[in-house]
Amino acid sequence: MEVLVHEREAHFDAAALRAAFPGVSVHDAKTRERALAMGGGAEVLVALAHEVSDELLSAMPKLQWIFALSTGVDHLLGLKSLPAGVRITNGRGIHGPQMAELAFLFMIGLSRGYPRMEANRRGRVWDRWAQPLLTGKTAAILGIGAISEALALRCKAFGMRVTGVSDARKESPGFDAILPRARLPEALAEADFLIVLVPLDASTRHMINAGALAAMKPSAFLINLARGDVVDEAALIAALQSGGIAGAGLDVYSVEPPAGQNPLWDMPNVMMTPRIGGMSDIYAEQIFPVVAGNLRALIDGRIGDIRNIVR
Repeated sequence: MEVLVHEREAHFDAAALRAAFPGVSVHDAKTRERALAMGGGAEVLVALAHEVSDELLSAMPKLQWIFALSTGVDHLLGLKSLPAGVRITNGRGIHGPQMAELAFLFMIGLSRGYPRMEANRRGRVWDRWAQPLLTGKTAAILGIGAISEALALRCKAFGMRVTGVSDARKESPGFDAILPRARLPEALAEADFLIVLVPLDASTRHMINAGALAAMKPSAFLINLARGDVVDEAALIAALQSGGIAGAGLDVYSVEPPAGQNPLWDMPNVMMTPRIGGMSDIYAEQIFPVVAGNLRALIDGRIGDIRNIVR
């Protein structure tokens, strides 16, 4: 068996996979050019979903499996050159700690006015105000999965009330209540923080639109850790400018990176991060057992033991 690891940063350790599977040819390609040159005989591709291109797929005629290192695979599923018979797994289950911590960075930073503090620091201004606490606040989490469960349990540790919105779950650890999507306006109306974690598909594109934003309290904050197009960005900008909501924490955007003239860059009630939600300094350690376990099951013919099969 041949495996192509196409990873330009430090999300996966190809050398560790090579050591664990001495009978497998593991090709390590950090550049597009090397991936195209080395992929011809590979049956398995290990890569971040958004790093896979139609060009690469066309250069891999023997491809049978894609082990995506990320959770979201919407980019992969939209590629024209993806053969119908190629199976896909993702990295679901490892991103809870880093995504939850980023949500808390936004919740604490926005509610306490950290952007204002930073502006004061740059202007040598000494200004103090009462600091809002998370305890007693309500977090509404749109979409329930492994990441949402990790976040909900951490919210409870801060004394928060947690409401989930999902058609797939009726109960889950850490949630005080779970409402179906049809009752989203009800969840929005009571939320102090709306945390968006739902996958992007036809049913969720612009799910958070002008109407949804109007259902939120003027004191509430929106946090998007999912995909940029789950939120109608133009409607969000309008709500932020008008005071319809208090602020937003954004890790994803409709265009990445956002255009230089995008108003979000200069808004004092917005915190922005460059799509780092799933990243961590131990990502390679987190994802390796998933990939190695799936590769071992594939080699042994135990297809039923492969984790996180998307299709």
